[in-house]
Amino acid sequence: MKFQDFKGGVHPSQKKNTMECATVKMGIPEKIVIPMVQHIGAPCQALVKKGDSVKVGQVLGNSDAFVSVPVHSSVSGVVSSVDERIISGSKPVVCVEIKPDGLQEISEDVKPPVVDSKEAFMKAIRASGLTGLGGAGFPTHVKLNPPKDTKIDTLIINGAECEPYITSDYRECMENTSNIIEGINHVLKWTGIPRALIGIEDNKPEAIKKLAEAVDSMNSISVHSLKSRYPQGAEKMLIKTLTGREVPSGKLPSEVGCLVMNVASVSFVAEYLKTGMPLIKKRVTVDGSSVKTPKNVEVLIGTPIGEVFNFSGGFISEPAKLIMGGPMMGVALYSDEIPVMKYTNALLALDEKDGKIPQEYACIRCGRCVDVCPMNLLPFDIDRLVKANLHDELEKYSVLDCIECGACAYTCPSKRLLTQSIRLGKDVLRRRAKK
Repeated sequence: MKFQDFKGGVHPSQKKNTMECATVKMGIPEKIVIPMVQHIGAPCQALVKKGDSVKVGQVLGNSDAFVSVPVHSSVSGVVSSVDERIISGSKPVVCVEIKPDGLQEISEDVKPPVVDSKEAFMKAIRASGLTGLGGAGFPTHVKLNPPKDTKIDTLIINGAECEPYITSDYRECMENTSNIIEGINHVLKWTGIPRALIGIEDNKPEAIKKLAEAVDSMNSISVHSLKSRYPQGAEKMLIKTLTGREVPSGKLPSEVGCLVMNVASVSFVAEYLKTGMPLIKKRVTVDGSSVKTPKNVEVLIGTPIGEVFNFSGGFISEPAKLIMGGPMMGVALYSDEIPVMKYTNALLALDEKDGKIPQEYACIRCGRCVDVCPMNLLPFDIDRLVKANLHDELEKYSVLDCIECGACAYTCPSKRLLTQSIRLGKDVLRRRAKK
């Protein structure tokens, strides 16, 4: 296959320290905190109250909205509280806190779904609680249900994992190869998509080899080695690289005949159809300059991140910054009480040197941010408009097209906080649209 190059991109230090760290399972934490919003879309309504007994896999919250998925208990135990908490951002979210009993009794509702049609498959995917496990949190059953007049001819499986530090998807490829292929085949069968392309950056040769061997006799699935360049794993960049198609501004991949799923997502599909156990656990890369023993950990969803860091040996130095996700697109956390979520793929603890916010200097109009922007934006102009509160002009600069990859801020010699400015600008426009 002849690949297309996307514009821009950067080459941050890989720091894949945990590539050869096989996944280790963490035990049951002292408490579990399950937010009713772990996806893009409508929040779930809590179906339990303080004092209720719950079991593993039991539905704790659900919604009638199409763009929403249920949330499940990852432990058996007793609900100790149902209240609002700040998880990330500024909006309070209803959370169910559970005190585990250590028994891990499985709910009677956990059983393999009967799938004999496309409708049954979609219903099962929604019931599983699956959202995009690569970090976006988009409900998978919605993604697999594009408008009826949309023709999808390509399923793209994202194994690029281009952010520094993160190796959780790499370990999925190495440890659950058969599940990945089985899950892809399920999706192809029930959606009618004729082919699947698996894209993996070339800094993961063992994963490429293992997956290529697994699909050697299959005509509908192929594995492709991609150049290591951030943000290669971003949805629009991956589509451009593998198919040459460009997703129009404000549109979804389905507009160009593509659907994109993460390797962990399709692997979970296979596991769920066999066991009926909903999404209650997640593999997380734990790393950073303050972490004593970096590793890949299988964690129960809802585990406070402080307990995950303790499981990894604690800290060798006082962390200056805690991040959920990678250093380029992750979210800085204000507390180690925040729980692991469905979309959590990494937890980083950075020391004073790595976590310090640099001093901003005046823009020197060098244009480097423009050169590296994969979306053909003008980050320095958007930054100027946001700082000057000239919000009426932002739409002209297509600010909502920004994927917040951070390449502009990474390359800026004046250390301008460009990504932060763009996020603020996007938030202003979204608030106005709601009004």
